[in-house]
Amino acid sequence: MPQTAFAPVLTAVAALAAVLALIWGAAYLARVWGLGVRRPVGRAGRALCIEDALALDQRRRLVLVRCGERRVLLLTGGGADLVVGWLPSGQAGEPAP
Repeated sequence: MPQTAFAPVLTAVAALAAVLALIWGAAYLARVWGLGVRRPVGRAGRALCIEDALALDQRRRLVLVRCGERRVLLLTGGGADLVVGWLPSGQAGEPAP
């Protein structure tokens, strides 16, 4: 069977599609398993640590930071970072009085 001039081009396009599909699949699995989320572990005795983070979209994220006995909610990643507000002191997850 004679080879056509397009056979090497088709092989290259198929290989490129396979590589792109593998990259997309790896990125999807990393997102699902939470491998892309960077959360520094708070060490005992540290005055400042990140308690939680929530991605709102590709650019913006809500971050809960503990500073001493107080917690602050920050919105990062937009045109400017924003302090949403200081949360009342107390245990995490307790409703405010």
